[in-house]
Amino acid sequence: MKNLTRIFMLLCLICFLVVNIFAQNDPIRPGPVTGGTGSAALSAAEEFRFGVHAYNRFSYNEAILSFERALSFRPGEPLILDWLGRAYYRSGFEETAVRQWRAALDIYGRNTGVGMLLGARIETVTNRRFLLPIANDGVRYVGSGRFPGNLEEIIYYRQPTSVLPNNDGSVWVVAYGSNEIVRIDVNGRIRERRRGPLNGFDRPYDIVRGLDGRLYVSEYRGSRVSILSSNGEWLAYIGSRGLGPGQFIGPQHLTIDEDGYLFVVDYGNRRISKFDPDGAFILSFGLRSAVFPGVLSPTGITAGNGRIFIADNSAKAIYMFDPNGNYLGRLAAEGLIGPESLRFLSDGTILAADGNRILQIEPDTAIVRELGLAGGQRVRITGADMDKNGNIVAANFNESEVNIMTRFDDLASGFFVQIRNVDASKFPRVIVELTVEDRLRRPIMGLDNNNFLITEGGIPVADQVLYTLDPGADISLLVERSETSARFRDDFTAASRDINRALQEMGNSKVVSVISAGTQPRRERHENSLENAVRGSGEINSARWRFDLGLRLAATDLLTAAPKRSVVYIGSGSLGDMAFEQYSLSEMTAYLANNGIVFNAIIIGNAPVSAGIEYLCRETGGKAEHLYRPRGIGELIKSVAETPCGLYSFTYNSRLPTDFGRAWLPVEAEVYLMERSGRDNTGYFAPLE
Repeated sequence: MKNLTRIFMLLCLICFLVVNIFAQNDPIRPGPVTGGTGSAALSAAEEFRFGVHAYNRFSYNEAILSFERALSFRPGEPLILDWLGRAYYRSGFEETAVRQWRAALDIYGRNTGVGMLLGARIETVTNRRFLLPIANDGVRYVGSGRFPGNLEEIIYYRQPTSVLPNNDGSVWVVAYGSNEIVRIDVNGRIRERRRGPLNGFDRPYDIVRGLDGRLYVSEYRGSRVSILSSNGEWLAYIGSRGLGPGQFIGPQHLTIDEDGYLFVVDYGNRRISKFDPDGAFILSFGLRSAVFPGVLSPTGITAGNGRIFIADNSAKAIYMFDPNGNYLGRLAAEGLIGPESLRFLSDGTILAADGNRILQIEPDTAIVRELGLAGGQRVRITGADMDKNGNIVAANFNESEVNIMTRFDDLASGFFVQIRNVDASKFPRVIVELTVEDRLRRPIMGLDNNNFLITEGGIPVADQVLYTLDPGADISLLVERSETSARFRDDFTAASRDINRALQEMGNSKVVSVISAGTQPRRERHENSLENAVRGSGEINSARWRFDLGLRLAATDLLTAAPKRSVVYIGSGSLGDMAFEQYSLSEMTAYLANNGIVFNAIIIGNAPVSAGIEYLCRETGGKAEHLYRPRGIGELIKSVAETPCGLYSFTYNSRLPTDFGRAWLPVEAEVYLMERSGRDNTGYFAPLE
């Protein structure tokens, strides 16, 4: 009798909670229900719970089926529509996701709290077009923050002259006045100070990063260049004071070209000197000749697309040279005030500091566009670059501070925050994973626990802890099994060896799966021999091979992998006639990008790389490299671990009642950084007791 009473009370409680879930009308919870019976509501609640659990296990197809069944019991229920949209979004079907969200928005109402949040999500997904940090979208940059060098009488650093962004969102700042370099995080806190060898830096001026990660710092008064390790430890000197080859008088700006050579602006000698990565002198150029008037006051320098660009402050011009010092002509000579710093950006344009102005220069057309102003006319920007969060970071020498400039549209739109996963398997201990991006899908790097507020039902959790993610990287290899690739089996073997070698050097990284993309994709056993798995038998090569099915399987294998993950395609670069027979290019791109998977390509043979490969690489932050390029493909594999990742994971102890695992438990996340913010809300179910 006691058991029957308990069961009856439990059923009553379940019904009460079901009604509570699907009938609340506050800004955070779902709106009113427009139909259905108690039995239907109970069935919908069960299917909904199954769907949420499947979603949090990354089983998106299963989640979609459960949410569809729940809707069959409760048509028009906005909470279910919202979650169905989330599952479609993560599956790569963005148009379908937006349709579900719009249906939910019509029911919630656009003026409710949840409606405004859902409306912002729809707008972001609909308008998003780019991924990488680019500056050519016609948007003005405005001041969004500053890292002051002092607070009243407390001196943090003095007279910054240059900045160098890091992958974690922080920046190295060269402090000329206090003889040091300091690493400042996104919140403006100094994390490290480096003052060089025992005798210290002697007026450091500029800083650049070599291809191997080492840092180079010019010392203006010391007339030398210091070589530092990737984390700022001093290693050696390059050059000394003098007029001879490889000597300097007041070296200032630096750059590294595509081959790793170091170029130093020797201001006092009015020339540019070129060195190999270890500091061996190669040549000097920039002096007066029959075809070149000579640099008068050389300042900024940058390298890209096989050219060296040099700013002349006195001539108010930018000159072009080839890597051997041969003069190629003027890039820009009109409208400049006093050009100093030059930086080559990932989109192929040059970011230039010109007095208090930040300019964007197109190297091929010489078009100059003003991006923004970093203060009044008395401001002097000696160094500027774009950080990993898409902001312009500018060294303001006169004001002794670093200025942060952000797109005006980004300030207005805020962050795109998504709670990606909730793990309540060890309830009351809860793990929440979320991503923070801007409107262009670029990850926001370098946030810490103080930038986040996690709440349950609007009440802040008491023990919110941001924990460090696994630093490793996981990759899934997608091997083309076309008729063309059948003759590349030896090349596939060579590629697998290079990949294996790079992973061993990286440490804490692995191959998750090897997928043969034939007429039907299949997983190859690779645990004992990666070479054999990649090489294949040749029996499944076919003209009807399916790139889309293989890519889908390779990406699915990475859903539960390390936060930094990549599908690495190995093939001819030509995708064949059936490449997107079932899944379109846009759907596959969205599936990768919405799950934080980078697409990289290793091209074998001499065929042109297809537009589909280039698009996938560009839109997910990857790149395509030929197998037998001079520097090999090791850099491509290692870049997976270096790719920015805007994923953050938190743990906390929940204090909400679970109703034996059947209660809907709400969770919200808010993110704040300087003048920008963003939020998302979701919910979860504890395990059934």
